[in-house]
Amino acid sequence: MDSAIALLRDLVAIDSVNPSLVPGAAGEAAIAGAIAAHLRKIGLDVEVHDAAPGRPNVVGVLEGRAKGRSLMFCGHLDTVGVDGMTAPFDPVERDGRLYGRGAQDMKGGVAAMIDAARVVARDGLDAGRLIIAAVADEEYASAGADALVARWRADAAVVTEPTDLRIAIGHKGFAWFEVNTRGRAAHGSRPREGRDAILRMGRVLHRLEELDRALQANPPHPLLGTASLHASIIEGGRELSTYPDRCTLKLERRTVTGETDEIVTREIDALLEGLRAADSELEASSALLFSRSAYEIPAEHELPGALAAALPEDLRQPFVGMSFWTDAAVLGTAGIPTALFGPGGAGLHSTVEYVEIEHVLRCRDALAALARAW
Repeated sequence: MDSAIALLRDLVAIDSVNPSLVPGAAGEAAIAGAIAAHLRKIGLDVEVHDAAPGRPNVVGVLEGRAKGRSLMFCGHLDTVGVDGMTAPFDPVERDGRLYGRGAQDMKGGVAAMIDAARVVARDGLDAGRLIIAAVADEEYASAGADALVARWRADAAVVTEPTDLRIAIGHKGFAWFEVNTRGRAAHGSRPREGRDAILRMGRVLHRLEELDRALQANPPHPLLGTASLHASIIEGGRELSTYPDRCTLKLERRTVTGETDEIVTREIDALLEGLRAADSELEASSALLFSRSAYEIPAEHELPGALAAALPEDLRQPFVGMSFWTDAAVLGTAGIPTALFGPGGAGLHSTVEYVEIEHVLRCRDALAALARAW
């Protein structure tokens, strides 16, 4: 078995569900330990550092024979939850694919970048420094990437998220909002005394649906497409025979380049203001919970071109943007020019997830070629 696929199988077999998403979940400690041991085995110097208590990052370093530029390969260790999956940590190979939680998102990319380091370490690096960073918490708040850039720098980086072996030079951002409507609790038989907070949230949802349609009807960003929003979680009421005095909605607004927190916050505020103007009794408020900006590296930057030059002819295609957010934005904001390149597959955050085995191998080879050239 190819060493990259053997490593991938080992990584998929380790439960690394993010405990910020699923309370009590395993987290990254076990997989970080396995990766640290593997990096030491292939000849890298290794640092393990907690991004949060019990949530470690692993960084391996390969020094060249002479001084030169540094290059970082970065991927995340955590996965989303496994509800509805059958044997999520039992890696199964079938029809050229490897199935299991995290196979595509993004243990396939992590295995490829680590095995690229093995190839480079075996042959020796002529000059410069190769940094392998495996980080925690990307699926929630990217505490791992934040901790990484506080301690490490590089002249360029590649995040090995699943791009179907396309070179991605940008991705969308997101903003999470909480919206609250308030009513008046009363016995269900006394409508004149009660005010229904859930029905009032229905009016908010209707306006949000209209806003989403308008966003998706806008001219698309050339790389990232259109902005969008969706209702994520809703909760309210106390019991069946009581008018609900509260309702809480959490929503996600996906952003494109140029959309700031101020812009999207004003958008939600204006929506609620319009509803309150139409109904003086409507009590509704909103708050921005958390956000991450969209990211782009200029197409003319040296890094995407160098990565393209490292690819065989059949993989050289126009640069693309990704719909999902990644840690590339954290690295880029910290001053590390970053592109994305990783294997393909299917099942991001779904109950059936797989990565294309051949893609993992081709990704490994391309990353090794880039490291030598850079």
